[in-house]
Amino acid sequence: MHAPTDSYWAGIKCIIRYLKGMTSYCFHITRTSSFALHGFMNTDWAISIDDQKSMGGNLVFFGQISTSWKSGKQRTIARSSIEAKYKALADDIAEIIWLHYLLIDLYIPSTSTPI
Repeated sequence: MHAPTDSYWAGIKCIIRYLKGMTSYCFHITRTSSFALHGFMNTDWAISIDDQKSMGGNLVFFGQISTSWKSGKQRTIARSSIEAKYKALADDIAEIIWLHYLLIDLYIPSTSTPI
């Protein structure tokens, strides 16, 4: 950050152009929307031919709004499909807990326990 390069500034400009193009989109949170966190995850065991790593992904909703999603190779090699699912579940739970405490810090009440 103390000596930004041209590629750094090109990346910043790309992000700003993206955000500028997204100004017409918005999240519609109505009074009837539930303020509950719901997480979903899925895995494919040893899907990568090169290194036998599993592919995992998660998706977290706050009410009806998708707030967080991630998909990619898992960091370590799983010995079974159950282990791959456990690792994806642990990542999903960590994301839900982080979002739960973020909502508490922002004084947004949660209507139920995160699922």
